[in-house]
Amino acid sequence: MNKDLKKIQQDIQSRLREITDASALRNFEKKYLGKKGELADFSKNMKNLPLEDRRDIGKEIQEIRKEVESLLSKLRNKFSGDNSQENFFDVTLPGEKIASGHLHPLTLVQRDLERIFSSMGFMILEGPELESDFYNFEALNIPKTHPARDMQDTFYIEGTSDLVMRTHTSNVQVRAMEKYGAPLRAVALGRIFRNEATDASHEHTFHQIEGLMVDKKISLANLAAVLKEMFSGLYEQDVNIRMRPGYFPFVEPGLEVEMSCVFCSGKGCSVCKKTGWVEMLGAGLVHPNVLRAGNIDPDKYQGFAFGTGIERLAMLKYGINDIRLFNAGDLSFLKQF
Repeated sequence: MNKDLKKIQQDIQSRLREITDASALRNFEKKYLGKKGELADFSKNMKNLPLEDRRDIGKEIQEIRKEVESLLSKLRNKFSGDNSQENFFDVTLPGEKIASGHLHPLTLVQRDLERIFSSMGFMILEGPELESDFYNFEALNIPKTHPARDMQDTFYIEGTSDLVMRTHTSNVQVRAMEKYGAPLRAVALGRIFRNEATDASHEHTFHQIEGLMVDKKISLANLAAVLKEMFSGLYEQDVNIRMRPGYFPFVEPGLEVEMSCVFCSGKGCSVCKKTGWVEMLGAGLVHPNVLRAGNIDPDKYQGFAFGTGIERLAMLKYGINDIRLFNAGDLSFLKQF
């Protein structure tokens, strides 16, 4: 009888290799493991064996059955898809949270600025980054021989006579006046380019906001009111500003504008160098030559203009001490916002 059992075992192993689909698998299982299968018949005939042989034969039958059932389980997974516990997916469980992106700190500050100026009735404008020498310099009262050009190291486009990467968003000033005339309220935000040596406070590519307001009887009081509203809204606290003379060729008079320190409320700290004031931007009343370049009569209209770096505003808002972090692509920095 032991020889017959060995023969069944060999037959099982041989037939297992021939199984190629689920139907053949079911027929095999019925033939060898079913209630009327060959292993079951073999177990029934054990009663004819001597008592001392039944235990060994019975143990061998159980080992063959376990081996066959293990092989059959693998084949079932193969033909009907892997339903093992390891790969089981419970569709009733809540889904895993997908990590979402977030806005860059410069984008956050730019959107805050757009919201603040839109609430004051200003248009949000854009201008070309590749600009003509006329709109970037000459229309802003900076002719080719003007020493002020030395203040803005410029990327000129090779093979062209008058195309530059804009050095400020002031290039939108005359374009806006030509298109919309007066009265006019507008801000322009975007990238600008300077041939700068990069360090913690200087970048060759950064962002700027340019503000322009043209109407009858515009004065420095209007400029002060708008700037105070901008700073207070951006830093979410009341601030004071003060102005002192400064030079910019496209405004007359030109002003340097300082804001009371938002970190110490004007009491003096390391950020404001114990003065209580932080230098923020350049501004002034639009030069008559710039108004004329925009086809606006300076005898009837006046205006103010200001410009500052958005990175500078963001560094103060978020306490960032190195301008290079904005473009570094460092996720450990960006994930903080």
